[in-house]
Amino acid sequence: MSKPAASPPFDSPYRHGFVRLAACVPRTTLADPRANVDETLALLRRGHDRNIALMVFPELGLSAYSIDDLLQQDVLLDAVEAGIERLVEASRDLYPAFAVGAPLRFEGRLFNTAVIIHGGEILGVVPKSFLPNYREYYERRWFASGLGVTGRTIKVAGRDAPFGVDLLFRSEGTAPFTFHAEICEDVWTPEPPSTRAALAGAEILLNLSASNIVIGKAEARRLLCASQSMRCQAVYAYSAAGVGESTTDNAWDGQASIFELGECLAESDRFPTQSTMAVIDVDLGRVRQERMRTGSFGDSIAWREGEAPFRVRSFALDAPAGPLALERAVARFPFVPDDEARLAEQCHEAYNIQVQGLAQRLKATGLERLVIGVSGGLDSTQALLVSCKVMDLLGLPRTGVLAFTMPGFGTSERTRSNALALMSAFGVEAAELDIRPAARQMLADLGHPFARGEPVHDVTFENVQAGLRTDYLFRIANQRGGLVVGTGDLSELALGWCTYGVGDHMSHYNPNGSVPKTLIQHLIRFVADAGELDGAGAGVLRDILATEISPELIPASADGRSQATEDFVGPYALQDFNLFHLTRFGMAPSKIAYLAMAAWGDAAAGAWPPGLPPEDRRAYSPGEIKAWLTLFLRRFFANQFKRSALPNGPKISSGGALSPRGDWRAPSDAGAGAWLAELEANGPETPG
Repeated sequence: MSKPAASPPFDSPYRHGFVRLAACVPRTTLADPRANVDETLALLRRGHDRNIALMVFPELGLSAYSIDDLLQQDVLLDAVEAGIERLVEASRDLYPAFAVGAPLRFEGRLFNTAVIIHGGEILGVVPKSFLPNYREYYERRWFASGLGVTGRTIKVAGRDAPFGVDLLFRSEGTAPFTFHAEICEDVWTPEPPSTRAALAGAEILLNLSASNIVIGKAEARRLLCASQSMRCQAVYAYSAAGVGESTTDNAWDGQASIFELGECLAESDRFPTQSTMAVIDVDLGRVRQERMRTGSFGDSIAWREGEAPFRVRSFALDAPAGPLALERAVARFPFVPDDEARLAEQCHEAYNIQVQGLAQRLKATGLERLVIGVSGGLDSTQALLVSCKVMDLLGLPRTGVLAFTMPGFGTSERTRSNALALMSAFGVEAAELDIRPAARQMLADLGHPFARGEPVHDVTFENVQAGLRTDYLFRIANQRGGLVVGTGDLSELALGWCTYGVGDHMSHYNPNGSVPKTLIQHLIRFVADAGELDGAGAGVLRDILATEISPELIPASADGRSQATEDFVGPYALQDFNLFHLTRFGMAPSKIAYLAMAAWGDAAAGAWPPGLPPEDRRAYSPGEIKAWLTLFLRRFFANQFKRSALPNGPKISSGGALSPRGDWRAPSDAGAGAWLAELEANGPETPG
């Protein structure tokens, strides 16, 4: 018995559920299978060198698509089969499994087929189901439809191979995946064959296409592939014929694209002059998680029960043995787009969601005032901006926003001045309420050492201040007939960085509750750059953005440094990254660490969101990534009880929210032990 292949190392994408995929566009020679096989083999060898597991080639690529009646010439068809024989023999020494397009004879008819090859074997042959016979297409002139062809065997190049539209192909080695092949027009139909294949377990859907080009058609193809990828919760790889096809009456752009869950991850240049391919590492772990958590996908499987099953052709494809760089961009800020236009659009939409939610709640209560504490920090600034926009939307005066800055023992003059200037710039009713006398009285009543003059700044010292601020706001709301607006954000809820029942944890309504800290900074910058405020007001916003994040509950140290939140809970950039991948995709901690290393390992690589200050564009070492992820897991699980009792607030992004009535429901008593053990067992090796 052969020894099982070893699991790939940590620094290989195959270890973490990725599979390397290529959509290929070889240069075509009309009616010359030998030349076309040569070009196909050249791309296959490139794929082998790059450790690509699966490659898809265009429709009728071995003969060329646009050769009309030459398709039915025996000389050509014999040459195609000879070319397939060459590919099969060559595949013995090549790593990838691959699908090539070929016209093949079967029982006196000619079929437009996808031939699947790996390791010296024809795994199967899939005929095209839907034949276009309109506009410039006349496929019924030459081909028979594969509809209804199931359970059959075809002889190709002297070899027997499974034949039919009922074939799936499954790697059962250390790089496991299941794929399906359809051909061009199949995806343009109301129910593409790949839909049924996805419900039967295919995670990767291949399309071997020819598809000539006219103005606007490329975008239509992108839309089709993206929507099929999204509906089927799958990867969709599309390869269209390009250079070398006949231009007698048509032109060809050679579009090769790869989509994952509706997103285009890779696309080759169109109108190439030489053979080309689009290559990307697709995340099948993400696909499997999405299918598992989407109940309607499972319902669709049940709805199709009773239909004829697919035949599954298994083959063994093991992951490469050594380290391998990830061929995929990983966003450092999953809640914040790197593209300037998309970022502006999403900021605009986020404001509208926040404003609509708070406005509706205010209308439902019959009140006309909002009560808010303004510290001069990021979260309360964002909540104040939203509150002002709510009053504008409802046609109420901004003086209906009752804003209070409430300095405590750690409040700096910088944040106090910014809070006052901000309230003035927005024209709200502003007041200063010093909580220190009441805090001293409460600490004295508790017998706390601080009341005796001792510099004891423990959690009680901090929470007395946080609680008093919230207590004052709620009592002011009672007195003035207002609604307390929350200021705590998603990142703080994830880390438990809020005082239970008081402080940023509690309010009548919290528009920031599902907004991560990394996005709040860009929302404020969006307003600062939009020209809504005069120069002084915009300057205040920019100074708030430049201020170190701090709860300001402890007096500054002897050297003047204030309490720094990120010293305790970690960099919000990393912790938002961890939050997104844990809750949105249910990823194992070791995979989160792997992706974080890909995203944050090199500050010079990849894109950064526009407007991010240069000092924030830094890298993190594997040790830092693992340490902060460990802290995140401990805090995330330990503080579920706080998330089980949250005020209402609107969900902002597909990254999710942590409301117990929404995206995240978990027991307060669960521990992080299993997740910490997985990270220790499977995560990166780090010193210390």
